[in-house]
Amino acid sequence: MIVEGGNGEEGSKGRWWNKLVDVEEAKKQIFFSLSTILTNVFFSLIPLVSVMFAGHLGELQLAGATLANSWANVTGFAFVVGLSGALETLCGQGFGAKLYRTLGIYLQASCIISTFFCFLISIIWLYTESILILLHQDPQISKSAALFLKFLIPGLFAYAFLQNMLRFLQTQSIYVMPMVFSVIVIVIHIGITYGFVHWTTLGFKGAPLAASVSLWISVLMLAFTVNCTKSFESTWEGFSFESFDYVLTGLKLALPSATMECLEEWAFEILVFMGGLMPNPAKNTSLLAMCVNTQEIGYMVTYGLSAAASTRVSNELGAGNPERAKNAMVVNLKLSVLLSFAIILALVCGHNIWAGFFIDSNGNYAVLKEDFASMTPLLAISIIVDSVQGAARGCGWQHLVAYVNLATFYFVGMTIAGLLGFKFKLYAKGMWIGIICGLSCQASTLLLITVLKKWTQSDLLKNPEQEAPVLVSIDVSERNTNIDHLGKSS
Repeated sequence: MIVEGGNGEEGSKGRWWNKLVDVEEAKKQIFFSLSTILTNVFFSLIPLVSVMFAGHLGELQLAGATLANSWANVTGFAFVVGLSGALETLCGQGFGAKLYRTLGIYLQASCIISTFFCFLISIIWLYTESILILLHQDPQISKSAALFLKFLIPGLFAYAFLQNMLRFLQTQSIYVMPMVFSVIVIVIHIGITYGFVHWTTLGFKGAPLAASVSLWISVLMLAFTVNCTKSFESTWEGFSFESFDYVLTGLKLALPSATMECLEEWAFEILVFMGGLMPNPAKNTSLLAMCVNTQEIGYMVTYGLSAAASTRVSNELGAGNPERAKNAMVVNLKLSVLLSFAIILALVCGHNIWAGFFIDSNGNYAVLKEDFASMTPLLAISIIVDSVQGAARGCGWQHLVAYVNLATFYFVGMTIAGLLGFKFKLYAKGMWIGIICGLSCQASTLLLITVLKKWTQSDLLKNPEQEAPVLVSIDVSERNTNIDHLGKSS
């Protein structure tokens, strides 16, 4: 993708490649995104590995674990990931503006916000069985899913803290350390899960409990490193009650960011619940959940490039370079499309192997594997379309993308999915075609916004009450001095 000969504009090869893509910018983003991709994939595999181990215990356990994982994403994981997205804007621009002390303050404020919402989500999880039955899910599958979620509650808090810490590191372009930790933890998690499921009396309950333990191990490893490493002295000065003063500032971006994340995530997970309303609910629920989990892994891979875009855009805007920010996003869009094709190639060649991680080769499972193979072309299309995202978080456009997601996924995507899945009896395939339509509308709208939006500092500095960037306070007239105070140590 990047070849020699691009060191200067004098060479013809350099001119050709620089017309296609800014080589230097592409190098920065690829170097950053590769490690971010691995980090995101390995950490997201923690709950998924638990689902895989649970699924090998039987068809009911597979349906219960996949439904529980979908419900966890709908009500918990997607929301806390969205909350942490505010740090991509706040910490990213603070780092670009060299207000290093603000990064630690906003990290603590974001963790306070996440803790509050995790308590609320935990209450919902405790009543999962009743809620799922109310949503017309199979009673046995609902009971199994509720049991899975009960032991995953401790992991919810850990996952929220983990996402905040990853954003804190990401905005400083620190990527090797979390990548190494993610590899270590996933290896540990496989061992813990196998031991809990097969060597103890926990059985099915051991799978989600292992995920909770592994997620807390991840958090403690990152926290210990940040607290004890000298390179973080300027961005992390320890716990401070001052962070409570910036909770409202964080909320002004965290809630739109969470809404943006959830509206897309919920659209996928709603498909799983609708699978429970179809004929043969166990098979359709498992099939759609496998597709959603596969899409999620594809998203985590392309999210690595989105994270690179978000960091580069927010850093450049914080430094007052809007043109460089726009160039970073253009480069990112091109790289995202190329990467999505690589994911599709792996999926087409290895879909049977991937399906085998969820199911075994006995009886009805072979039919489910064939059904998953027939969904592969549709999955390939959805992964391509979903690869276009990222700069909106770095620019503080979360509220705008939330409106886009609401319109495209629900007014367009879910309407078509319902018609094709139930009215025309295409079932799982019809549902996924509908979601592809929603993704296509979303991608087209975001591309249009990226092209037409005016990328200037005024988007971030002149409208503080709308965007709440790191460079200003909620009440500018009363708290301008906070800027100097926060930046003193940096």
